[in-house]
Amino acid sequence: MILIFGVPIQALTGQLMVGLINGAFYALLSLGVAIIFGMLRIANFVHGAQYMLGAFVAWFLLNLPNIFPGLGLPTIGYWVALVLAPLVVFGVGILIEFLFIRRVYDLDHAYSLLLTIGLTMVLEGAFRLKYGSSGQPYEIPELLKGGRNLGFMFLPYYRVWVVVVSLVVCFATWFMIERTKFGAYLRAATEDPILVRAFGINVPLMLMLTYGFGVGLAGFTGVMAAPIYQVSPGMGQNLIIIVFAVVVIGGMGSILGAIISGFFLGIIEGLTKVFWPEASNTVIFVIMAIILLVRPNGLIGRVAK
Repeated sequence: MILIFGVPIQALTGQLMVGLINGAFYALLSLGVAIIFGMLRIANFVHGAQYMLGAFVAWFLLNLPNIFPGLGLPTIGYWVALVLAPLVVFGVGILIEFLFIRRVYDLDHAYSLLLTIGLTMVLEGAFRLKYGSSGQPYEIPELLKGGRNLGFMFLPYYRVWVVVVSLVVCFATWFMIERTKFGAYLRAATEDPILVRAFGINVPLMLMLTYGFGVGLAGFTGVMAAPIYQVSPGMGQNLIIIVFAVVVIGGMGSILGAIISGFFLGIIEGLTKVFWPEASNTVIFVIMAIILLVRPNGLIGRVAK
């Protein structure tokens, strides 16, 4: 048996993979939170409920024949849900922004915090009333079932898919916002909306689309997580606290900071479960406290205006 620092290599690599998976979800969710806070200055605590909503939309699509018997509706699997569910959550996000969020843009951050926490309670409460607290299973798509035995570990194909797709989506989003003309318009619309309006750009529409895109990422993450975790009303409840810690560590509003810190902290959390299991639930918050003492604006943060 091969040992690394006194730990079997199978246990170490297994937890490293778990850490990468968690890091992929932390990064995707933190990315959406960072976009919404960085562009709109809204602390979107309803993000966890929107992540849950994406997973439930995928579950609904898969179970249409059972939910509506007699209508002859087809089963809509993972690959279509991966496109449809984020669009549904995007649409719900647009509606939320139009009805609620835009009314607190110019108010103190406490109002957006209270508003989004209230929306979270409404969404999660509605699903819990209908489905209870137990989780609903969602199968791994046939194409990604199984894995490869590498000798020192078993590598599931679906886990590899999650990590690779998360990296691609995260850095494609970063590139769009930081390196394209559209991203420049978005940043300008939030920093100097009066000037941007003078150029004939519809600023309220851009802000609405920005919020919708951010929560659409949460819906996408929910679909990716559904085959790994059971689909349940409370699946985003504890995760959102960790996600905000990740965003704080990376730097509030920093897109690149959210991505890097998400993957990094997922790996740190996974390795902590090997070497110090008792600290695995708190290690991220300990790191957050240290970062706030040393760099109050986060690793790659900028001062909020």
